[in-house]
Amino acid sequence: MSQPTSARALQFAQGLGLRVPLLMAPMAGASPVALAAAVVQGGGMAGYGALLHGPAAIADWVRGFRALAGADAALQINLWVPDPQPVRDAAHEARVRAFLSGHGPEVAAEAGDALPPDFDAQMEAVIEVRPRAFSSIMGLPSPTWVQGLRQAGIAWWAVVTTLAEARAAAAAGADAIVAQGAEAGGHRGAFDAARARDESIGLLALLPQVVDAVAPVPVIATGGIADARGIAAALTLGASAVQLGTAYLHCAEAGIAPAWQSALVDNPPEATRLTRAFSGRWGRSLATGYVHAAAAPGAPEPAPYPVQRGLTAAMRKAAEAAGDVQHLQAWAGQSAALAAPWAGQSAATKTNAAWVAALALLQAG
Repeated sequence: MSQPTSARALQFAQGLGLRVPLLMAPMAGASPVALAAAVVQGGGMAGYGALLHGPAAIADWVRGFRALAGADAALQINLWVPDPQPVRDAAHEARVRAFLSGHGPEVAAEAGDALPPDFDAQMEAVIEVRPRAFSSIMGLPSPTWVQGLRQAGIAWWAVVTTLAEARAAAAAGADAIVAQGAEAGGHRGAFDAARARDESIGLLALLPQVVDAVAPVPVIATGGIADARGIAAALTLGASAVQLGTAYLHCAEAGIAPAWQSALVDNPPEATRLTRAFSGRWGRSLATGYVHAAAAPGAPEPAPYPVQRGLTAAMRKAAEAAGDVQHLQAWAGQSAALAAPWAGQSAATKTNAAWVAALALLQAG
């Protein structure tokens, strides 16, 4: 076994109160309490993507999680650092609404006005509930919030997608860096939304360079990791822990739309694509009929985030009710099919089994 690799990972895990160095990605809209608690049961760390939740909902989620997993269960809460206010274009939004009405219900004129909850109020709620770690994505929180987290005894982890972002996060005092490869399902965590697709760096290239650049700050690897081979490879490349997202969506506790969950099982890597069609921010989704149509010549460019998210809400809701995967917001990483053996299994069982298998690979040399 590579002693430095295993020792580094286990030391990081033990510092968080974990049995294994595996973390559940804090997926907004896909981090139910049952899944988070099952990951903890398997020895890993729970994740909660709180982007869509206001302070009361954050408190309720954490209360439910702790009732199920235990008062001291390790938890990471994630929030998006807000983008600048989007530039609105009424004529363009009308074209987007007309396009979307061909793929679902008619879109109300005011749909694009929908805003996410207030970030400062969310941060106050996070500090109030005191998770083990808070992770930021889409940029860096202000020094005032970083200080507030530190005073509350909450570790701050910064999600990065480039080497420059990693250096900026380390300079700002991040306690750990989460290196997100372009293989990841869901949204790309780029600090500059306009550069997210052009700076889509695979984890194999990104991870070791981030590790070298920010040492001794620990690095967590995420994006396109879905089995023991990926876990062992990421740790060998210098990660101190591995964060899994799409892999957990196969599990019994995932709670996602059945049509989305079943579509992940046989999904090859080329059947995903980066798209702005759901939210206005780049994210990796199943390459569905709607995603292809939104990228076709003549289709209107998506509105900026969060306007596009508001405009697509009616379509997404109708698709979920109808079990229509072609219009669902069905995020998927490029390694989704590698986690097919997780389908229908408990996240508790799979978390422990994945680590045992990864450790065996590391021991094999």
